[in-house]
Amino acid sequence: MPLSPPTGRTMIHNRAIECTGYRREDGLWDIEGTLTDVKSYAFLNAHRGTVVPGDPLHGMALRLTVDDKLVIRDAEAASDKVPYEMCPAITPAFKKLVGLTIGPGFRGQVKTRLGGIQGCTHLVELLWPLATTAFQTVYPVLARETGELPTGDGRAARARPKVLNTCHVYASDSEVVRRFWPDYYTGDRPGAVSRDAADDRPGAGEPRDQPLVAGPA
Repeated sequence: MPLSPPTGRTMIHNRAIECTGYRREDGLWDIEGTLTDVKSYAFLNAHRGTVVPGDPLHGMALRLTVDDKLVIRDAEAASDKVPYEMCPAITPAFKKLVGLTIGPGFRGQVKTRLGGIQGCTHLVELLWPLATTAFQTVYPVLARETGELPTGDGRAARARPKVLNTCHVYASDSEVVRRFWPDYYTGDRPGAVSRDAADDRPGAGEPRDQPLVAGPA
């Protein structure tokens, strides 16, 4: 369902984020993202002079190389369009991401290594949709190979899905879970919880702060 029709208005600022996941020939995965900020008006910038409409104020990119477990094996950042001359000097700091796992606690670990003056606000912001893209790239491929996701032939998946109880669609009592993961469906058992309830209840295990959007598609 689309948004309601807007009132009369003029575009002032556009932020475009694009993220793409790739499976590499060496068995790893590249997750790349770009962030672009564009104004609809010309303005004077001390570093670049006049920035004309359509010329990005920010034009930045990140590449994360991850393994099957979403452990970051390499990281590379680039800042090609920036408002200050010193902006690109911080890009090497994003190598600090190497060794982190995209999953529970990821946001906190990123803030510890790259928060505040240790990093770049915009590149750090780009990490959150990149993390989601990493999950959406790696998980569906491997989960279908291991039987965690349905293969499309009508047979239900047998392995516990990582997405269980991560949103209303994947609630253990939802129709989606009943259809595709009947072993973990609890809707017809009043008061029942799924097999791994201890892992799914709020507050169990690590803080549920990972920037991952559930979904096997």
